[in-house]
Amino acid sequence: MTKLLDVKKFIGLIEKEADIIIPIANGEPIRLLDILEEHASELNGVKIHQMLALHPRKYIMGEMPGQLTHVSYFLSGATRKTYQQAKIDLVPNNFHEVPRMLSKVTKMSMIFSVATPMDEHGYFSLGTQADYIAEFIGKVPFVLEVNRNMPRTFGHNQIHISQIAGYVEHDTPLAEEVVPEIGEKDMRIAEKVAADIQDGDTLQIGIGSVPNAVMSLLKNHRNLGIHTEMLPDGIVDLFEAGAIDGTKKFTNKGKIVATFAYGTKRLYDFIHNNSTIEFLPVSIVNDPREIAKEENIVSINATTEVDLFGQCASETVGGKYYSSSGGQIDFARGVRFAENGKGFICMHSTAKNDTISRIKLDLTPGSVVTTGKNDVDNVVTEYGIARLHGRSISDRAKQLISIAHPKFRDELTEQALERGIIRK
Repeated sequence: MTKLLDVKKFIGLIEKEADIIIPIANGEPIRLLDILEEHASELNGVKIHQMLALHPRKYIMGEMPGQLTHVSYFLSGATRKTYQQAKIDLVPNNFHEVPRMLSKVTKMSMIFSVATPMDEHGYFSLGTQADYIAEFIGKVPFVLEVNRNMPRTFGHNQIHISQIAGYVEHDTPLAEEVVPEIGEKDMRIAEKVAADIQDGDTLQIGIGSVPNAVMSLLKNHRNLGIHTEMLPDGIVDLFEAGAIDGTKKFTNKGKIVATFAYGTKRLYDFIHNNSTIEFLPVSIVNDPREIAKEENIVSINATTEVDLFGQCASETVGGKYYSSSGGQIDFARGVRFAENGKGFICMHSTAKNDTISRIKLDLTPGSVVTTGKNDVDNVVTEYGIARLHGRSISDRAKQLISIAHPKFRDELTEQALERGIIRK
C-alpha cells in the first residue's frame, strides 16, 4: 500500500478542530498548505501552529475564521502586520520550551513538514529542520511534502516511512535569506566582540549583520566549535577557512550542531550530505542546561533597545511587536551556567540617522523585555562593551551610558541622576 496521498485522502486525514504543527522557515510545506486553503470549506476549526512563517496566506490574514486560523510563536514578515491588526494570536515562549508547550496546550493532531525523498532504507530527512518537530517523530502522525531541493542532513531528524501518515510530492526552490549588508557600525561592534573570542571557543551565532560581521573576523581562529539554534551562511566561510573543527567542544565533539538552517543556496549545498553537521531538537540545542555543558560557549545576539538597568527589548520595535523571544534568553542563561561562558547582546547605539538613542532611561512604551537585567552579560555598541554581570545598578548605568552615542550621554546622565539610578 503506497503512502502517496491524493488530495481527497489528505483532506480526509484532517479532523475537526485539529491542531496542525508546521516547522520553521523551509520546513513549511507549500503544497500541503495550498490544499488546506483550497479545501477550507471542508475544514472545521483547524489551527496552524508555527514559528517564522515564510509566506503570506489567506488564513494568516484572518480570511478563513472558523475553518482555518494561524497561531504564531514567532512573528515574521508574513505575520507581523496581521498580528498588529489583531487577526492572529501570538504565544510567548522561550524557544527550547516550544515542544513541551505544544504537547501541553495543543492536541498535537498532526505535523506537516517538507522532507527529502526517501532513501534506500526507507528514511526521509527533514533537511534544514529539527526545531520543535523532530522530538515528536514516532509519537505524532507526520504528513510530508517531499521536495528534491531539500538537502539531506543528519541528526535526530530522520523519519521512517512507517512513522508517517502519508506524503505528497512538490519540488520547489528553498526560500533564501536576504543576507544583510555589513556596515561600518556593524564592523566596529564585531571587532569588539571578536577580540573576546578565543581559539577553541564554541559559538552561538544569531541572525543579522552584526553576527555576520563577527564571523567574517574569525577566519584566522582555530578549533572553533558551533552550537547554535540557526545555522547561517557565515558558517561556510569559517569552515572552509579551517577555523571550525569542533575538537575542543565538550558535547558532540567534532560536530556542528544546530536546530535549523536558514540562508542562501550556498548554505543548503554545504549542509547536503555533510555528516559534520547534526540537526538536533531545539529542546536539546537550546536547553540552558545543555548549553552550559559547553564550558567555553560564546553567545552573540542582537537587541533593539536597552534601558539603564540593562533590560533588553529584543522583540519589539518602537513599542510594537516585531518578532518574539526566540532563543535569546535560552543562551543568555546557558552561558551564565557555563564555566567560561560569555554572552554578547549587540546593537547600534542609535536609530533613525542618530536622532534616537537605543540606550534609554526607560524602554519605549509598549516595549517587551526579552532578556532581563539579571541575565544580561555584555551589551555592545560601536562605542564599546558594557560589562554588566555582577555590577551594581549604578555601575551598570554608567557603563551603558559610556557606550551610548556621545550626543546622548549628558542627557542620559542627567536623567539617571534625577531618577536616582546613579550616584554622583
